[in-house]
Amino acid sequence: MVKAKDVHKRFGRLPVLRGIDLEVERGEVMCMLGPSGSGKTTFLRCINHLEKINAGRIYVDGELVGYRESAGKLHELRERDVVRKRAEIGMVFQHFNLFSHMTALDNVVLAPVRVLGIKRDEARKRAQELLSQVGLADQVNSYPVALSGGQQQRVAIARALAMQPKLMLFDEPTSALDPELVGDVLEAMRQLAHQGMTMIVVTHEVGFAREVADTVVFMDGGMVVEVGPPADVIDHPKQERTRAFLKKVL
Repeated sequence: MVKAKDVHKRFGRLPVLRGIDLEVERGEVMCMLGPSGSGKTTFLRCINHLEKINAGRIYVDGELVGYRESAGKLHELRERDVVRKRAEIGMVFQHFNLFSHMTALDNVVLAPVRVLGIKRDEARKRAQELLSQVGLADQVNSYPVALSGGQQQRVAIARALAMQPKLMLFDEPTSALDPELVGDVLEAMRQLAHQGMTMIVVTHEVGFAREVADTVVFMDGGMVVEVGPPADVIDHPKQERTRAFLKKVL
């Protein structure tokens, strides 16, 4: 589903990604661990071309992200083509970014109607199903101000799923939540994993990664330090840098 080949990204003269090679199979859950500033979020944003890479290639479902290739050279796609492809990738951010003047239901309905052209009645039915799936069947008519942070994040997950994505990206979805609200969001993500959704999750929740991930990636300094099953990377890391990080966070 996702293939990154020698991906480099810099901001000005600062290198942020330094040769990332990763593959994510269809239906796989990959969790990315590492200290702040290690490049995890930047890599996630490159997957849907919110950030443009400086070198390398990223493919999603066999298609080059953000560019077309001709005679070995990359040519950036037009913005409308980038947006069309981006609609196939769901992304959940640290902050929920819900429309405050819309109910939970209307937040979920908006994009499928506007972007996918789905009829409103059909979109509303699907939105109600998705909100029920993330445990918010009784909050469909609530406005964001009346919802807890954990509830708002679950609305954001339902909103992303409403676009019928082939891939879900999560950028530290629980980091802005009070500790007692984290569990409900992780449970919603756990259910998605059980349903076979391909997911890449940037997280500090090591327990979640150990339980749900098929593959764990540890990044530091813009590079992949270690990658493998949770039992290897979390419980028996080979690299000293990985061991030092986990010792601090566990």
